[in-house]
Amino acid sequence: MAQAVAFIGTGSMGAPMAMNLMKAGFDVTAYNRTPGKLAALAEAGGRAANRPAAAVTPGGIVVTMVSNDQVLKEIVAGDGGVAAALGAGIHVSMSTISPDTSRELAKLHASFGGQYVAAPVFGRPEAAAAAKLWIIRSGAAQAKLAARPLLEAMGQSVHDFGEDPGAANLVKLCGNFMILSAVEAMSEAFALAEKNGIDRAAVAAFFGETLFGCPIYRNYGRILADRAYEPAGFQLALGMKDVKLVQGAAGSSEIQMPLAELLHRRLADSLAKGRGQMDWTAIELIVAEAAGLR
Repeated sequence: MAQAVAFIGTGSMGAPMAMNLMKAGFDVTAYNRTPGKLAALAEAGGRAANRPAAAVTPGGIVVTMVSNDQVLKEIVAGDGGVAAALGAGIHVSMSTISPDTSRELAKLHASFGGQYVAAPVFGRPEAAAAAKLWIIRSGAAQAKLAARPLLEAMGQSVHDFGEDPGAANLVKLCGNFMILSAVEAMSEAFALAEKNGIDRAAVAAFFGETLFGCPIYRNYGRILADRAYEPAGFQLALGMKDVKLVQGAAGSSEIQMPLAELLHRRLADSLAKGRGQMDWTAIELIVAEAAGLR
């Protein structure tokens, strides 16, 4: 009999992740705040629930992939929440949230006899669809062992960061900060090249194939060179949420991150121009405008 899994949050990332669980043989029941986003999953043989707790099998496994900390807390906590419905089961939280939220939810699940695994991911929707996500995890060893088959069905590799439930989330914030920092560096470099009559696509291709031959510089370099900011693979408004989480973690750790302050300004300026639904790489437009290229 197929293992039952509740999947909550079937947006641009969650939907293909849930689909890959079904392809791997898991019995998936899903919930999404926008019911229409469950249609493809239902057509493929999954089941749809009308509320989060209704998707959950007591003592089973629930996977969440939602937009922010507050949404996750609302889904998990409370009398009608996932934690109470799950009981002694396992919650695998794959959202980008603060380390403190993960620690708080781990304690909440423990009060119901349950366990919590933080397992945020690196990769855009196309990587999710191809089951090529890089997944980082932290939490109780027994829970991580039980969750591993699910993670392996959704990603190309799983990397462990210990038993602190917040550790994987902190690593995820570090990674997103580094990605957006690379976007800023490329935006400025491509503006310099373009201002001097050099084709930005040629510059992006050269560096992506040589000195900076890694996924971020190759893939994001192409997006920046083409200014392919719509449709968004990761919305700029969510990028602002992540940078604020980075700054919050920096404040708690009593360290200065001046580059994070610059990225915050880039995102704030972009939001003020109504670009919240564009890809977060669209911060490049601020650089281009300042250089007189737009």
